[in-house]
Amino acid sequence: MHNIGFRQFIQALVMFLVHAGFALGVLLSSIWLCLALWIQLPGGKWTSIILISLWALFALSILGIYVSQHVFSRQKDRVIYLLVFALSLLWYFNIPAKQDRDWDPEVSRIFNYQKQGSLVTINNVRNFAWKSDGRYDERWESRKYDLDQLTGVNVITSYWMGPQIAHTLVSFDFANQRPLVFSIEIRKERQESFSAIGGFFRQFELSLIAADEEDIVYTRSNIRHEQVYFFPVKMPKAAMQALFIEYLKKSDELAATPKWYNTVTSNCTTIIFDMAQAIEESLLPKDYRLLVSGYLPNYLYDIGVLDQRWDMAQWYQHAHINPRTADLNLQQDQTGLQYSKRIRQGLLQPQALENSAIKP
Repeated sequence: MHNIGFRQFIQALVMFLVHAGFALGVLLSSIWLCLALWIQLPGGKWTSIILISLWALFALSILGIYVSQHVFSRQKDRVIYLLVFALSLLWYFNIPAKQDRDWDPEVSRIFNYQKQGSLVTINNVRNFAWKSDGRYDERWESRKYDLDQLTGVNVITSYWMGPQIAHTLVSFDFANQRPLVFSIEIRKERQESFSAIGGFFRQFELSLIAADEEDIVYTRSNIRHEQVYFFPVKMPKAAMQALFIEYLKKSDELAATPKWYNTVTSNCTTIIFDMAQAIEESLLPKDYRLLVSGYLPNYLYDIGVLDQRWDMAQWYQHAHINPRTADLNLQQDQTGLQYSKRIRQGLLQPQALENSAIKP
């Protein structure tokens, strides 16, 4: 008798967990679908419809938790819901990324290049002249770089919403000319602004910008007043060259096939990691700080690519460029070269290495 009672209890518990799990799935999937519709459908007349639908589906999903044993106990009901949700996934994952939208001028052009041996000519290098009110004069330039003259690589992190989230840029130093920065960003349309939620739901295409430090770093430190940190990293010269070439390849990929930005899986930090892995598969160990991008400098320190003569507290103190650039508009020399010199003041500058500095 006791065994029968125990078996019945287990069977009832299993059925409860199955029904509750399915109801929870309905709740979460309905919320996901509502957010996807909210991002993807146009505004105006749709706004009220989407808001009503969002609330209705959310309320029905909550109700489903309590009545799931009755509503979803029949196989037919579960199949119908799963079929409808599968169709919504089919719609969502077939939304195409595009190249021909009305882009914001900051991301309106895709850079292209010509390479002959170690010499690379890059067209559409962005070098906007930024004004204090956030306006700018557009300047797109062609520049030539000799990869044999590469002398350093720097990781730049820019914080605007707390210590966990940062935008990551990579700057390449050359012996004979000004540095070049690559930045993987959202490709905004005119009047569009960044949305972390939109970044989960295919609101933005990916953009890869090649720019002057006076443009793409200066606008963050001196115009938008984000907190910007500059970290020279230890890297063999061959790896520097390979990383630079990976950026060129990534530009080819995006020009041929536009791709979606994703806040977690395809962003400014994860794509850099993927490119570094393409150079050497075991180069960088996987770590949660590749997703929580604000802690990327700590990750770089732990794997040994930041100079160990400073601890991380000292690195953050010295790497913070805002105090060094705050009075730049009061100086006689306000050239891009002067800005690049200022953001490097007082930093440990590693030499190009013959062997990888990364710890096993």
